[in-house]
Amino acid sequence: MITSKIRIYFLFFTLASAIMLAIVIFNNYKFKNTPLSWDIQKKIYDKKQHLRNLAYRKYGVSIDVPVLISDKMPDNLFGLAVYTKKKEIKIVLNKKRFQESVEYMIDYVLPHEYAHAMMFHFKDFSNENGGHTLKWQKICLDLEGKKCDRYVKHKDVIYGKVPF
Repeated sequence: MITSKIRIYFLFFTLASAIMLAIVIFNNYKFKNTPLSWDIQKKIYDKKQHLRNLAYRKYGVSIDVPVLISDKMPDNLFGLAVYTKKKEIKIVLNKKRFQESVEYMIDYVLPHEYAHAMMFHFKDFSNENGGHTLKWQKICLDLEGKKCDRYVKHKDVIYGKVPF
């Protein structure tokens, strides 16, 4: 009698766990193989416009930095600002990280990278502390950045070619 109840509980929990695992796998597959939702894309656009307005008000600079979403970035990177050989400035955000926290990517990472883009605009290519100079920190704070720390882990800094 007791072993029969244990078997039923075991089968129930095994079945429930298998269903939950299938849902998680499906959601990951769906996220990986579809673009970010229009809602998230609108939030990115709105934040970018807000940052652009702040840059104009605080520095008199009107630059429209394209924000690209990539699923080819290493997992340890949330985003980066790029200055291309054609002297174009771009911000690239890691699509995989949006699955963890949309708000963090928009409110923390985007202003952080926009501050780097502003430094590129000012032709300040300092490598001091991975580009996190006092000037960068001031710009980041002026852009209402929430992660404007000057320290950097060496694994966070990319040297060489970007894979996209």
